[in-house]
Amino acid sequence: MQDRPSNLSSDTAIALQKFGIGQPVRRKEDDTLLRGKGRYTDDCNLPGQLTAVMVRSPHAHGIIRGIDAEAARAMPGVVGVYTGADLAAAGYAPFSCGLPMKSRDGTPLLQTNRPALATDKVRFVGDPVAFVVAETAIQARDAAESVALDIAPLPAVTDADDAIKPGAPQLYDHIPNNIALDYHFGDAAAVEAAFASAAHVTTLDIENTRVAAVPMEPRTGLASYDRQNGRYTIQLPTQGVAGNRNTLAKLLGVPTDKVRVLTGQVGGSFGMKNISYPEYICILHAAKALGRPVKWTDERSSAFLSDSHGRGQQIRAELALDAAGKFLAIRLSGTGNLGAYITGVAPLPLSLNTGKNIGSVYRTPLLGVDIKCVVTNVTLMGAYRGAGRPEANYFLERLIDRAADEIGIDRLALRKRNFIKPQQLPFTACSGVTYDSGDFGGVFAQALELSDHAGFAQRKKESRKRGKLRGIAVGSYLEVTAPPSAELGKIVFEEDGTIRLITGTLDYGQGHATPFAQVLSTYLGVPFDRIRLEQGDSDVVHTGNGTGGSRSITASGMAIVEASQQVIAKGKAAASHLLETAEADIEFADGRFTVAGTDRSIGIMELAQRLREAKLPDGVPASLDVDHTVKAVPSAFPNGCHVAEVEIDPDTGVTRVVRYTAVNDFGVVVNPMIVAGQLHGGVAQGIGQALMEKMSYDGDGQPITGSLQDYALPRAEDIPPMAVGDHPVPAPGNPLGTKGCGEAGCAGSLASVVNAVLDALKDHGVKSLDMPLTSEKVWRAIREAKETAAA
Repeated sequence: MQDRPSNLSSDTAIALQKFGIGQPVRRKEDDTLLRGKGRYTDDCNLPGQLTAVMVRSPHAHGIIRGIDAEAARAMPGVVGVYTGADLAAAGYAPFSCGLPMKSRDGTPLLQTNRPALATDKVRFVGDPVAFVVAETAIQARDAAESVALDIAPLPAVTDADDAIKPGAPQLYDHIPNNIALDYHFGDAAAVEAAFASAAHVTTLDIENTRVAAVPMEPRTGLASYDRQNGRYTIQLPTQGVAGNRNTLAKLLGVPTDKVRVLTGQVGGSFGMKNISYPEYICILHAAKALGRPVKWTDERSSAFLSDSHGRGQQIRAELALDAAGKFLAIRLSGTGNLGAYITGVAPLPLSLNTGKNIGSVYRTPLLGVDIKCVVTNVTLMGAYRGAGRPEANYFLERLIDRAADEIGIDRLALRKRNFIKPQQLPFTACSGVTYDSGDFGGVFAQALELSDHAGFAQRKKESRKRGKLRGIAVGSYLEVTAPPSAELGKIVFEEDGTIRLITGTLDYGQGHATPFAQVLSTYLGVPFDRIRLEQGDSDVVHTGNGTGGSRSITASGMAIVEASQQVIAKGKAAASHLLETAEADIEFADGRFTVAGTDRSIGIMELAQRLREAKLPDGVPASLDVDHTVKAVPSAFPNGCHVAEVEIDPDTGVTRVVRYTAVNDFGVVVNPMIVAGQLHGGVAQGIGQALMEKMSYDGDGQPITGSLQDYALPRAEDIPPMAVGDHPVPAPGNPLGTKGCGEAGCAGSLASVVNAVLDALKDHGVKSLDMPLTSEKVWRAIREAKETAAA
């Protein structure tokens, strides 16, 4: 870990006490957002703009026999109606998955090569087949409703297990049995031998439910085309402008410098807005064809259909243990539901990421993963907060609790017996990933103490007196954050005395501006309130993988630190000229360049201004500006232990999380208040999936949960107060020592909440339930257990 600047003056020391690394500085953007002054994509308008509305398939599977748009074209205000044939004639590339993943036999992932508008078949309810462009939104909507679709329905399949059965409807001729990827990891023979020799094997069939992202801001886009330079511009909410520019350029078939992506404030994403979508190609096409800007804004009902979903697995999880309760091997098999099309990173959470994270904080020697990624007639799959990390930890923690019950070992003791010990680090896990730091037993012990785990028995008695069931469970987790990737750190000293900090991650609710400014202020001694973060213009942000995989503070932080070092190096060379001394005699501290052993110095902000005004000889930097790219920011390993307590009304099945404790190792915490906020949000989403959220379909592929009237989201009253503790072990892989925190709340909450419910139901003989644990499901489980016991 990089040392922080030392020998600070009193003024700078006071500033760092308030704004430096480790301080709970309030978010820079909150004043703007709370006053309603935020600028989201739908707030943006251009002169002469038109409005687009999509026409979507009402069938989950069917052959397109015809599209009659003549009535729509004749309606008032309509300036264009486009179908898949129009876009095919333009020669746009299909949407595909760029991951170099291979099946167990070595064959590559089978692509679905999705066109922006379906031309031959529709494959899910909501599949776009045409779009209308009109002068106003009302005119476009009316015309879209008049487009007549002739679609011959075909049998549909929505469940991945059903889709691979003989005789199931086939979505694509080139994808036999609907299996696009037959993923395998591990030494199957060694794993089988470990299970054969085990003193005990625990097996669980677990559904990891499909969920909708439901961000506050729906997807939207505003496209324009400049005929003079042949350049497209699109404003849209995304998770990173550089990556989306590259994707759109590839789809449009133009060089990357012919596409500009702009992003302002973003009202949530959770992974869903990190990929490109057909609607963006549609409005870019229309803007070019019509010579006017074209705007499209999704509605909540169609967002449930068209936005990528998350999770969606049917898994058989197995744990082999020896006679002493030591873990011997883990085995996962099952299916992952890709939906109708494969784009972005869809197969990754369902297969590789699940395997990469299943080892968690335990020293399990062997791992086998066999997961078939399957296409079905439902909305496409994508990344969703954690993208394989929370579900992997969930599977293992479910197994551990069940194994403890089956063997008759205390659940806590079984975990302690299998923790990776600090002296064993660095440790190569069964996934093949080497963990570089952590104190997993220490985190666990702190979580038990902070949650007053020892006092649970008394709280359970008190609940029983009120006729309630009470349960408690722990959920340990470890996440392998996003794989090594490049990141931008660009620092520009402006004439007005401000500093532009430019990096390729993108804030869609995380609060980047504050911690990034804290890092820059700490390392350069520049005023915190003069730093402006810029992430939303691909003409400026030329490099970066966007925000995702809990990488932002690690990746952008590393880029900022290294860029700061380059600023200091340039500053020493420039200061040596202005102060008329050798460069070797220049020292930097406290935001000032000083001649060693003297009182002659110049502040960094003054130096930046002097360089703009001075006539400089060759070899002296003309500015302190730096444009730096870190080539490969390594993964980090955030980990923790969460403890959930639930209370259940056995007469109604209503379940409430009444206490929640989270102790986490996020390495060095730059801003503890923002970290706590990220943790709270992740826990809320985990509680939502555990207790109420699920995308469901009927036998024809029609969504049953297609609006906020029937898709339940957690509300404030569903989220308990949270006790949060830190147990930091700095990460050695990056100069700040950070580990990332954005997805940890989901990773700890799924297992702790579900296992707490099962603990509460244990006395009724209920051993297993799948998410979501709705009041009806819990009520039925209690009733069925009573009937079974009475029989």
